[in-house]
Amino acid sequence: MGVYLNPNNRDFQIALNSKIYVDKTGLIAFTNSVLLTEQRFVSVSRPMRFGKSMAVNMLTAYYSRGCDSRDLFCNLKIASDDGFEKYLNKYHVIRIEMQSFLADAEDIDDMLRMLQKAILFDLTSEFPDVRYFDNTKLMRSLKDIFAAYDVPFIFIIDEWDCVIRQHKDDIKSQKKYLDFLRNLLKDQSYVALAYMTGILPIKKCGTPSTLNMFYEYSMMDSKPIEEFTGFTESEVEDLCDEYHVSFDNMKKWYDGYAVNGLSLYNPKSVVEAIVRGTFGNYRTQTETYEALKVYIQMSKNGLKEKVERLIAGDKISVNPLKYQNDMSTFESADDVLTLLVHLGYLTAAPDSTENGVGGMERINCMIPNSEVRQEFINCIEYDDCENMIDAIRN
Repeated sequence: MGVYLNPNNRDFQIALNSKIYVDKTGLIAFTNSVLLTEQRFVSVSRPMRFGKSMAVNMLTAYYSRGCDSRDLFCNLKIASDDGFEKYLNKYHVIRIEMQSFLADAEDIDDMLRMLQKAILFDLTSEFPDVRYFDNTKLMRSLKDIFAAYDVPFIFIIDEWDCVIRQHKDDIKSQKKYLDFLRNLLKDQSYVALAYMTGILPIKKCGTPSTLNMFYEYSMMDSKPIEEFTGFTESEVEDLCDEYHVSFDNMKKWYDGYAVNGLSLYNPKSVVEAIVRGTFGNYRTQTETYEALKVYIQMSKNGLKEKVERLIAGDKISVNPLKYQNDMSTFESADDVLTLLVHLGYLTAAPDSTENGVGGMERINCMIPNSEVRQEFINCIEYDDCENMIDAIRN
């Protein structure tokens, strides 16, 4: 057991110890179904506070050889699945929290050096008897270990897109980082599963994409794992019954996210409302409205008018297909609004009345609920936005 190789199950135990825990272990049945298949590359993108890290902790606890998690899972939904015992704590897991490496690095080269050095330290400590061709090279060392022990690795990468978000204008660094992930994972027989989480879908870098082996599950389309994207309506109803909380108020404040036709709630906000005993905007505890303000005040054709209509409760038809899955390449108002869907400031549903050029599907964007609408209002209450406020009032 190491820091990054075969971690323990303590983080998932903390989730189970909490006052409110909603069982999402059905996700494990899905990841079990894609192990060692062409579909084993899974990229899940969701907004902040939608349970990405909880899922990472859960998968780590289930697969890691560094712990015995049977007691943690025995009373949860996954325990009744046919594959539960077959895969429980059977794989070498490499878990990477990418943000921690980026925060300590001077640049991308330094980040990638630290990351590889840290993982190699765990690997060579755990497998000292392996005959390494070059134990300073991560990919070659993984191949040597797999050849020696015939046990593939599961890679669990949290906040994989932090480089794309924080170095949004540094295309050279982005490409270097994406190339590293491709070389680490693509066409490597030692990969049993690669599960990545982030806010953004995978960055488009020409055709085909650098990471085109990944199957993507996002706020646009998460089928067949949409029920694990947030809290479902039935789960929230059960919580409201258990804790004697108004379901109508919960729905008004935190419902409205639609993924593949399923109504979803922001998990962080629902839990906060129950624990604190009051409804309010809990998103701004972890991210300021300034982040939203940057985008809705961009001088893209028609964006200002579309934001006015959104705050007033309208739906806006958008073509999401040209968006480049980053935080800087915006050719139109549609690109900005598509980003806001991925950030959780808007939700989207298929537009059944209009198609784009060549039959490309369009979406209808809207503000999902009262919590997010308040963030939009906060953005326009200051600075030079009086005309926008007047338009919304009208």
